[in-house]
Amino acid sequence: MFKKFLLNITIVCLPGLCFAQSQPLRIWFNRPADQWEETLPLGNGRLGMMPDGGVKKETITLNDITLWSGAPQDANNYEAYKKLPQIRALLLAGKNADAQEIIDKDFICKGPGSAGVSYGCYQTMGNLNIAFDYAAADPKDIKYTNYHRELSVNTAVAKCSYVVDGVTYRREYFTSFGDDISIIKLSADKPGKLNLSLTMDRPERFTTTSQNNQLEMFGQLDNGIDGKGMRYVAKVKASLKGGSQSVTSNSLVIKNATEAIIYISAGTDYKQLNYDQKVSSTLIAAMKKPYNQEKQQHISNYQKLFNRVTVNLGGNYRDTIPTDLRLANFHKTPKADNALPVLYYQFGRYLSICSTRIGLLPPNLQGLWANQIVTPWTGDYHLDINVQMNHWPVEVSNLSELNLPLAELVKGMVKNGEKTAKAYYNADGWVAHVITNIWGWTEPGEAASWGICKVGSGWLCDNLWQHYDFTNDKKYLGDIYPVLKGSALFYSSILINDPKTGWLVTSPSSSPENGFLIPDGSGRHASICMGPTIDNQIIRELFNNVIAAGKVLGKDAAFCKILQEKLKKLPPPGIIAKDGRIQEWLEDYAEIEPHHRCISHLYGLYPASLITPEATPALAEASKKTLEARGDDGPSFAIAYKIAWWARLHDGERAYKLFTDLIHPTLATNINYGDGGGIYPNMLSAGPPFQIDGNFGATAALAEMLIQSHAGFIELLPSVPTNWKQKGEVRGLKARGNFTVDFKWQNGKITNYRITSTQPRKVKMKINGMVKEVMAQKA
Repeated sequence: MFKKFLLNITIVCLPGLCFAQSQPLRIWFNRPADQWEETLPLGNGRLGMMPDGGVKKETITLNDITLWSGAPQDANNYEAYKKLPQIRALLLAGKNADAQEIIDKDFICKGPGSAGVSYGCYQTMGNLNIAFDYAAADPKDIKYTNYHRELSVNTAVAKCSYVVDGVTYRREYFTSFGDDISIIKLSADKPGKLNLSLTMDRPERFTTTSQNNQLEMFGQLDNGIDGKGMRYVAKVKASLKGGSQSVTSNSLVIKNATEAIIYISAGTDYKQLNYDQKVSSTLIAAMKKPYNQEKQQHISNYQKLFNRVTVNLGGNYRDTIPTDLRLANFHKTPKADNALPVLYYQFGRYLSICSTRIGLLPPNLQGLWANQIVTPWTGDYHLDINVQMNHWPVEVSNLSELNLPLAELVKGMVKNGEKTAKAYYNADGWVAHVITNIWGWTEPGEAASWGICKVGSGWLCDNLWQHYDFTNDKKYLGDIYPVLKGSALFYSSILINDPKTGWLVTSPSSSPENGFLIPDGSGRHASICMGPTIDNQIIRELFNNVIAAGKVLGKDAAFCKILQEKLKKLPPPGIIAKDGRIQEWLEDYAEIEPHHRCISHLYGLYPASLITPEATPALAEASKKTLEARGDDGPSFAIAYKIAWWARLHDGERAYKLFTDLIHPTLATNINYGDGGGIYPNMLSAGPPFQIDGNFGATAALAEMLIQSHAGFIELLPSVPTNWKQKGEVRGLKARGNFTVDFKWQNGKITNYRITSTQPRKVKMKINGMVKEVMAQKA
């Protein structure tokens, strides 16, 4: 029986199993963008641009992942720890609101925190503006036909075409994965019909100059100290076929050309003192290379990452209508278009590839793409779910190395986090709270209700651990081990005994961004508490991971023994309340917002594996009741998280229903904390406003519906909805333990699969409801 089963998994290339992503994956429109949320996002991990495809005038938003205002600062209150005894005494006495008043006064960061110019903000680099001249009698009366604008997710190339006065104009855009430069090719199908001028600007702090047929924009951002913060520069040159070019004081003018290739080289002085010279040399090198060679190198380098995973969910392939209409149709009748979830999933992978790279910064709240100086929530790294969610899809989606920039960001936080641990808790190790920036901020936020949550650093450690869990890279584990250990040291040293339960708990703390009614009949409410469920779950998971890492690396046996003992005294992964739900807090408080966007007390279900239907069925059922009570709506990141939770609960129908809810078209850009998330026409996530965590969270959740590997075995199709059951196939998804899995199914049953690893070894797999041990092939 075992031999027969083994033959099934060692088939190397069944005709229906090995396939390329034959379906063209594209986002397209039959009109220019009317607002920024309809533009097409391009990026190469450092540079970004978003063209709007305008006919008379085109605005192309430019970005550099490193462009930040602000500067390193020390906003720790070094007297804060002296208030700890008083705060803890009030919490033990049930006087949470009184404790919160002290925290708001003496236990937050010094200064304005994230609202201050010293904290800084991720900013747009600015705009490249192209004004077209069609030699019409009245420029306001330009008529165009046959308009088409698209982004190819397969190639990371955008295009635009239209007809004016019998001339077909075409544009092609990409941010090169070859020579690290942005390129736009403009052409007309009749000689001498390209007439245009180029300018650059941004809302503040910029200067433009033009000389030697080069347009340049440069400036220096505010550091919050003396105004002399990060410096940046963008340089533009053009290569023509026919025609001529000249400059004015602030523009580059092209006349009577048939083709113009625009090169945009940009950079900042973030960790690069010779940035201006580097921008110039990059520009010169790119212009020496033939365009087709540059484009092919770009596509080849991009596809080395993108082509690792292919997905087909069967059903009819529908790409005959513009994407905005397609999204609206899918939201109403999802069963008609199984290719749309594939496009959404692969677009999420596209966004990951385009918004980060090894050696640079991880994607922020907006990934790479911002069109403002003051981006929503400063475009920073929120640590109470957002930056973690940004990285959830990369491991399972075979983009493992894209987790490494986050690891570098976290390592850069440790030194300041040690100061913060001493200042507020007189504790060992390091801590970060709710927000951080590229300058290593670890202090609490400026308000107790959200700013004192202290598991941001522990949650980050989960992301770092996941990279090891998926790759088995011991060298990497050794590199991050001091970070994990330092975080565990902090939590180990701050735990106090709760006299009511005898458990070790955090105090003071909060459940991210939520609050409760104080049970004294006063009607007062608070956020500050002892031992919220998310703290207990994250600390339990972190201690277990540090113990496992110590064994792998042969380190710190004595410290690991201390953690083992404290694990026995932590609260359980979940406490089931009288109404059958998992409690959010140690006490069964009444919620202020029953449908609050954050459901942080289900962290143990996902991304952690403390709650599973197999090992903890009672907690799994309580998780379902928790989700039912909170409801399905919310900002996009919350809906995305709920998809992942339902997938972990093996409810594919509910997960799929929530995905269809997520595909709710919107153009809203207001700040939203409640219900009403959605998706913009260009498929970017709407909170609103645009926040990329919704894209990444839903990408990870869709993968979770197809494969799971957290419960001690690899399971295929754990949460497949009825709409996907008829037929499908997947290649290249990853499982924990550094396994790569290809599989094919029909009528909801796996028909063929292949699992590979760097070395042949045994692994448990759950296939069609049966768990068996199989031998993985050598990759």
